[in-house]
Amino acid sequence: MAQRERRPSRQVRKVQRVAAYAVIIRDDRILLSRLAERLTSKELWTLPGGGLEHGEDPRDAVVREVHEETGLDVEIDETAHVYSSHMSNTWRHGRRADAHALRIVYDGWVPVDAPEPRVVEVDGSTVEAAWKPLRDVLDGTVPTVAMVPEVLEQHNAFRLQRVAAYALAVRDGQVLLTRNSARGPHPGTWTLPGGGIDHGEDPRTTVVREVREETGLACTPGEVLDVTSTHFEGTAPSGRREDFHALQVVFEATVEAGEPRVLEDGGTTDAAAWVPLADLGADRQVRDLVHTALAARERLRT
Repeated sequence: MAQRERRPSRQVRKVQRVAAYAVIIRDDRILLSRLAERLTSKELWTLPGGGLEHGEDPRDAVVREVHEETGLDVEIDETAHVYSSHMSNTWRHGRRADAHALRIVYDGWVPVDAPEPRVVEVDGSTVEAAWKPLRDVLDGTVPTVAMVPEVLEQHNAFRLQRVAAYALAVRDGQVLLTRNSARGPHPGTWTLPGGGIDHGEDPRTTVVREVREETGLACTPGEVLDVTSTHFEGTAPSGRREDFHALQVVFEATVEAGEPRVLEDGGTTDAAAWVPLADLGADRQVRDLVHTALAARERLRT
């Protein structure tokens, strides 16, 4: 009896792909890209990013991909998380495949004044880009690829501790205040003039420099009135989401005569003024730092 000839078994094609993505969160929204219909028949969103070209650095790849998919210029952190996904029995380009995907995910951010996202790439894998509410992504209201909730489960805002110095200048029943611009924390609120201490800088030098930049007035810092601490999570002037811890050294200070005006262009301050102490009520948004500094000044005088 003739033996039947065996046909060689058809091997499953092995496919490995390396891609880079960015987690871009602003306040309570995340930037996502919607996959094209040629990739999925249903609505499906993912992190902006994509495959590395041969010889391409992952950082360059994610910057390129985010721009193609959202039209925005992204800044990324130096470090990343790597996620591995192995699907031994799937389909790629109409053929059965053993697929292995390595996904390099960076923390990213775009300027706070960036335009609305829009797809730049023509006939690519993305048909729409949009800021989506984080809560809707986490509860499944916005349909996403499995990678998105996996990444968000491990994602934490960048932790930053900042030491700053401020001036409390009171004259003729008025206090010198500055208003936070759209590039600063809590836009539209009023606070004391001051800011971050540069590396190696004396805090009193910081006060003189910052008061000059934010009010145009020369300042002479005196004694330390108080050291306060504040901790919150929000969007930094750079556009990056931060877990922010601030230590604030408040000096009593005197300033030269003259009307205050902001000298720094495009900074975190857009107005400066002498504000009557009687006006520090509900009608004006004033940061707690102002009230605690005034209370410390009063304690030292009693």
